[in-house]
Amino acid sequence: MKNEFIRFGLSRLGAFTAFFQILGAIGLLIGIVINVILMMASAGLTLMMVLGVAVRIKVRDPFWAMLPALFFLVLNSYILYQALMLPLDTFNSLR
Repeated sequence: MKNEFIRFGLSRLGAFTAFFQILGAIGLLIGIVINVILMMASAGLTLMMVLGVAVRIKVRDPFWAMLPALFFLVLNSYILYQALMLPLDTFNSLR
């Protein structure tokens, strides 16, 4: 992963990206109970995957190299869409 960021010319953003990916994953887990957190986490991860695909396009990577980012883009977009369809106060509706 570190070599990929160097190849993209984004070596300074590697740790920043890793931190926000972990934060997003934790947000998805907490979001099972608190819908607002789910919306923020899935929106952030969706944005991150949009940027990931854009970087892959910019460096002219083959389509197969973009597939993981595209998969997680679609997955997080779906989670965001579903979270937007739930009531904001999911925690109280579970009681």
